[in-house]
Amino acid sequence: MKKNIISSFLLTLGCFVLLAVIYPLLIWALAQFAPNEGKGEVVRHQGKAYYVNLAQKFESEGYFWSRPSAVDYNTAASGGSNKGATNPEYLAAVEARITAFTRANPQVKRADIPVDLVTASGSGLDPDFSVRAAVVQVARIARHRKLTEQAVLAVIHEQVERPLLGLFGPEKVNVLRLNIALDQLQ
Repeated sequence: MKKNIISSFLLTLGCFVLLAVIYPLLIWALAQFAPNEGKGEVVRHQGKAYYVNLAQKFESEGYFWSRPSAVDYNTAASGGSNKGATNPEYLAAVEARITAFTRANPQVKRADIPVDLVTASGSGLDPDFSVRAAVVQVARIARHRKLTEQAVLAVIHEQVERPLLGLFGPEKVNVLRLNIALDQLQ
């Protein structure tokens, strides 16, 4: 009995030291070699600082709209809605997003709206969306900013991030970078 207690205590202490002290210190040390010491990439635009790896809320008709956030882009409360695909509240929220999108983008058919423009990500803070999600917004942005659609499409194609090693993940666009590039175009 005494031997089991001592073994259990030593195992618990060893796990604590490994997982609560050594592992966090190792991760912290590795982060010191990452850009911005692992604190995330910061971009300054129009006198404000923004984290590129966190979603920002864009609602103006002259900007690309971000992917919806279940936590209203609150970085302290990251998370999804936890509502299932058949939940009436969830379906009502998605329907409201579709209605708002089609009102602002009347040339886009309901069936052509990419899912990432009307559903929130698991974290609620996904800074990226699909290339298709950007392309369906081109007409609205070009009209609002008095640009040609080709000019807006060119900005999108400059901002496309390719899959890691050409294999892992889809092509995507960071909405903040895309909107900053759009501002710099004018």
